[in-house]
Amino acid sequence: MDRFDLVKESFMKKEVPACAPAGKTSDYYGELVFDRKKMCKYLDAESLQALLACIEGGKPLDRKTADGVARGMKEWAIEHGVTHVTHWFQPLTEGTAEKHDSLIDYDGKGGVIETFDGKMLAQQEPDASSFPSGGIRATFEARGYTAWDPTSPVFILDDTLCIPTVFISYTGEALDYKTPLKKALKAVSDAAVPICKYFDPGVTKVYSYLGWEQEYFLVDEGLYAARTDLMITGRTLFGHSSSKNQQLDDHYFAAIPPRVAAFMRDLEIAGHRLGIPLKTRHNEVAPNQFELAPIYGETNLANDQNQIVMNLMNRIARKHGFVVLLHEKPFDGVNGSGKHNNWSLGTDKGTQLLAPGKDAKGNLQFITFFVNVLAAVQKHNALLKASIASATNAHRLGANEAPPAIVSAFLGRTMTDVLHKLLEVPSDTPIEIAGKKSKSVGLVEIPEVFVDNTDRNRTSPFAFTGNRFEFRAVGSCANCAGAMTTLNAAVAEQLIAFKEDVEKEIAKGKKMPVAIMDALKPIIKSVIDTVCFDGNGYTEEWKKEAERRGLDIETNVPKMFCQFTKPASVEMFTKTGVYSEKELEARNDVKWETYVKKVQIESRVMVRMALNHIVPAALEYKGKLLKEVMLAKEIYGNLDNCTTELRILDDINKYVEAVRVKATAMKEARKKANVIEDTYKRALAYHEIAESLYDLRKPIDKLEEVVDNKMWPLPKYRELLFIS
Repeated sequence: MDRFDLVKESFMKKEVPACAPAGKTSDYYGELVFDRKKMCKYLDAESLQALLACIEGGKPLDRKTADGVARGMKEWAIEHGVTHVTHWFQPLTEGTAEKHDSLIDYDGKGGVIETFDGKMLAQQEPDASSFPSGGIRATFEARGYTAWDPTSPVFILDDTLCIPTVFISYTGEALDYKTPLKKALKAVSDAAVPICKYFDPGVTKVYSYLGWEQEYFLVDEGLYAARTDLMITGRTLFGHSSSKNQQLDDHYFAAIPPRVAAFMRDLEIAGHRLGIPLKTRHNEVAPNQFELAPIYGETNLANDQNQIVMNLMNRIARKHGFVVLLHEKPFDGVNGSGKHNNWSLGTDKGTQLLAPGKDAKGNLQFITFFVNVLAAVQKHNALLKASIASATNAHRLGANEAPPAIVSAFLGRTMTDVLHKLLEVPSDTPIEIAGKKSKSVGLVEIPEVFVDNTDRNRTSPFAFTGNRFEFRAVGSCANCAGAMTTLNAAVAEQLIAFKEDVEKEIAKGKKMPVAIMDALKPIIKSVIDTVCFDGNGYTEEWKKEAERRGLDIETNVPKMFCQFTKPASVEMFTKTGVYSEKELEARNDVKWETYVKKVQIESRVMVRMALNHIVPAALEYKGKLLKEVMLAKEIYGNLDNCTTELRILDDINKYVEAVRVKATAMKEARKKANVIEDTYKRALAYHEIAESLYDLRKPIDKLEEVVDNKMWPLPKYRELLFIS
């Protein structure tokens, strides 16, 4: 089947009806999650009380309680047809992992019984040496342990009971994303509570909240299968831009195509059954690009839910004849995909710490946390960029509405004016912050619109949007935990330092509000002069200005990762108890090795496709033209009538030779890089190879314009992006 048959087939595909359960969403929401309602129904009173104390108060669970919880879970699970159990965890592979064990055991009578106890619930032992560890575990040191995270609900997928767990080595180091995230969440709570007590002595815990926005592309599975680069790397390594792509902005928020809408409905239903509050769906800017987003939630749970959703997307898309692309830049020349992380803090008393208050006291609390977050971003702007850096996200940053590779904070006019004013007035001046303002549209029949006190800036990596910060630089396929661990840890460190400064001011005899403002003012001055920027982040002028301000402008991904082991980063992570220095060094090794492997795979695929797909197609067309030229010479006795053919032949020769030369050079560069023993230096060498990928792409994309359309072996952008 050639590409034309594949395109025709994709256009003829009929809508797959969504499988909506009967009744309202609220009737089946969370039915596959062992939530509070299920706990109350299936657990005895003692087990329930102990489990809630663990979830809400951090109390340890003993074996007796674990056995009691396991009995209740087993009863609930079997009622839903469960036959297997797995510890579901998030290793450093950037995906999730699971090993399924049957619930059966011998009954002593020649048969089997279903069994599930506290030991199976609380702990399992996967092979630690088979996952990336950065040298923490050697091949012959296989032990690693998964341990149940009671704060993240157990759920059912198909016939399997899935238990969210952390993953640690035999010697106790974290080998996953969840463990350091949970430590960072504890650190930010421990650091924030003492400051909250200045305003409300009853606060005992501070929660970190996350609302992720997942962007993605859909392509027809037949066309996907015809593109080796898409199948193996997740992106198109070459392809000339379509005459029409996103320049008319007609796809953004347009009517959702029926096939896509059916996929979205099934995805939402599956998510709702798993207690994931998926709420928003819409077309994104690029053709065949879409977005979904849930109601925000506690960061640990929200991150787990995002990992579940990414897995669901891949499974459900296939049922509708699609493949989901989560690569940050699957198509050149159109928008890439991010995963905006909307982040905020709130107390156990219901106060949102990054939302302006209702009075001067509430505003002072808001300004306190608002400014300290900016200070953390200022101090660790390079580290925050490193937390979202990857071989794949590097293609997205700085292009087509993606944030630039410089971490700055957008505040908006209202908050910028507030900060400037606070530097000018006495420290005991009550803080006033304008709320939403009404604005008339100018039509009698249209009600007034309430305008927020901040605008949006799509070129800002870290933008304040009224009651939260939006970390826009996170990549589409990334685990949110990487960025959220770093951000929460950095804020925790800053809050600890700020508390010490306030106590020094109070020791001078100052009242609490004045002491807080006097501690804030030098921080306000510093962040205004460095990390706060409301302008266009794409300009060359901003790059120069950012460097002058002391912000990190590095674009080399392997070099970015070095930030994790800089003294300031090590001090921050160890002080907050999030990572040990050994863990940081190990994770850097994993990051460099992953970078090398991804670029290596892309380079191999690109060279092989260039020589095995593109060049043969070009030479076949060349042969066809040569036959026409020879026939013309035979008939007319000269080549006067073959000017066009000869020019095309010249172009083909020129571009094919360029492909051969550049492909050969890339293979030689790989050979040299592969023998470099030092992981970091090898990553630097592969960064140079990554930079050369586009050089090989250019003559191939030129050939796509020259070679007979019928002979071109791969689906083109105009076919991949306009089939839904």
